[in-house]
Amino acid sequence: MSAVLINLAAEQKSADVTDWAARIGWVVGLLLFIAFVYWLMRQGWKWRGSLQSDLPELPQAPQAPGEATLRLSGRYHGSTTAGQWLDRIVAHGLGVRSRVELTLTDAGVDVVRPGATDFFVPAGQLRAARLDKGIAGKVLAEGGLLILTWQHGDRLLDSGFRSDRAAEHTAWVDAVNLMNQAITTNDATTTDDAPLTTEGTAR
Repeated sequence: MSAVLINLAAEQKSADVTDWAARIGWVVGLLLFIAFVYWLMRQGWKWRGSLQSDLPELPQAPQAPGEATLRLSGRYHGSTTAGQWLDRIVAHGLGVRSRVELTLTDAGVDVVRPGATDFFVPAGQLRAARLDKGIAGKVLAEGGLLILTWQHGDRLLDSGFRSDRAAEHTAWVDAVNLMNQAITTNDATTTDDAPLTTEGTAR
């Protein structure tokens, strides 16, 4: 009986022995795999940036933008090609997520991003605002994102923002769309009021 107990104790003791070489090999392999995936992501980011090299430098806020109509504190979640929420724009730092301070004035939207590139969207380049739930791999509840659509160079972009107080989003949508409507109406009126001339025909 005692011999059986001794054999069982020996088997139990041998079961506690760990193959450290194999374990270390697995850990090293996992770290190498993670590093490889990270490298691929960086290469993809650089490749996408090179494809977007034609995007102009971001506009900066004017010296006197005017009185603030609305302010918003929250997060910037990225920009994409308008209507294509997975086509991320990374050129000029637009792909970097960050905290954000938005200010709407008659001149446009001032986007201040601590730790990232600030930019300004002139009122004449704003096209629309809406509520949405996803942009550039970020998905929230329905209406959880404020999307500003704006013209930059030859591209139409969607930029996504999330206020610390989501109830503010609706006021921004209304104000931006009203501003865009007023600009569009004013441009149409100016065109209609332009004097007609037959000088070109006469020549």
